[in-house]
Amino acid sequence: MTERLDPTRQAAFEARLKKRYAAERRFKAFGLGAILFSVAVLLFLLGTMTLNGIGGFQRVELEVPIDFTQAGIAADPATMDQPGAIQTLEAQGLRDVVQYFAQENLGEEAASQLGGQAWRDVADEIIGNPSVLQTQASFWLPASASLASGYQGEGSPEMRALAAQLSERGQIAKRFDAGFLTRSDATNPQQVGIWGALKGSILTMLITLALAFPIGVLAALYLEEYAPKNRWTDVIELSINNLAAVPSIIFGLLGLAVFLTLFPNLRSAPIIGGMTLALMTMPVIVIAGRNAIKAVPPSIRDGALAVGASPVQVVFHHVLPLALPGILTGTIIGMARALGETAPLLMIGMRAFVATPPDGFTSPATVLPMQIFLWSDEIDRGFVERTSAAIIVLLLFLLVMNGLAIYLRNKFEKTW
Repeated sequence: MTERLDPTRQAAFEARLKKRYAAERRFKAFGLGAILFSVAVLLFLLGTMTLNGIGGFQRVELEVPIDFTQAGIAADPATMDQPGAIQTLEAQGLRDVVQYFAQENLGEEAASQLGGQAWRDVADEIIGNPSVLQTQASFWLPASASLASGYQGEGSPEMRALAAQLSERGQIAKRFDAGFLTRSDATNPQQVGIWGALKGSILTMLITLALAFPIGVLAALYLEEYAPKNRWTDVIELSINNLAAVPSIIFGLLGLAVFLTLFPNLRSAPIIGGMTLALMTMPVIVIAGRNAIKAVPPSIRDGALAVGASPVQVVFHHVLPLALPGILTGTIIGMARALGETAPLLMIGMRAFVATPPDGFTSPATVLPMQIFLWSDEIDRGFVERTSAAIIVLLLFLLVMNGLAIYLRNKFEKTW
């Protein structure tokens, strides 16, 4: 026969039970609210960047019809395949031809607002298709920064009025600028491009990964599997943990004091930037690698030793493959941090104006975060849109890099 609870005690018990359930519901609601708030902030950030960046992938252009049958310019496909093709066209007066037809069709005032390097766009079209020299063709060429500002409702009243006249005649428009992805830095927002900085980032990240990943993984393996447990290893472990929290500019000072002293002619080169960022990334990889190695069950090691594997075979044939997904996770975090850094690269001179893409690891270069920093400091409004577009490119580059790392991590992931 069961004993009945005192009504007072039973009521208190039910009240406590309801209180616990209410606390659990509040906790779930707060957790869901935090997730929804984070998603909302992320969507707001991406939406703002997208709306501001769409204009950065466009530029204001003027329509210039050109009758090449009257221009007197000759070029055969064999000549256009040569490296100096654009100089050949310039020597034949292509710049003057473009300016002449611009004055004929747009008027002298509007033609004077044609971009100074607009004729190069025509030259690129001719080099790609020499047969255009036998026809009449219409080209959309970049306007000057002043006319572009006037078209967007800014700048001087004269430029706004001129832009309005050209717009009524359908001779000016804001069009997609494919060259933004293939050009390098310039002083005119109508002529700038992102390829030079993007290539510099790719080369710098390759150097960083090539140095930080193998050295960091080997250091983690040694400390976790081979190093004796004594005072010296404790000091090393403490130093690595402290290095992971050191401000990034300190690594820039180290790169300035060491790498540029040893290689003074490689200032602003990707190889110097990659070595500097590798110093910053390596502690993160070491810490993540040690945790991943430590998570491998001891039974894996014991089983491998039991079937006759040597200690080195146990580490490289069994422990390392099982720990690799965790190591790659740490590598993703470290590389993502390195990709967005500017402070260390400021110290080694990678904020230089670089008008041509780097030819290799020793050529002068800049990186995407630095390019964004430089454009954001410009007064011209055209650079504001270009900055937002560059941020979008940086985010896409980061997503591609992380996506590749996640794919490799999932590919090597094993269960036991």
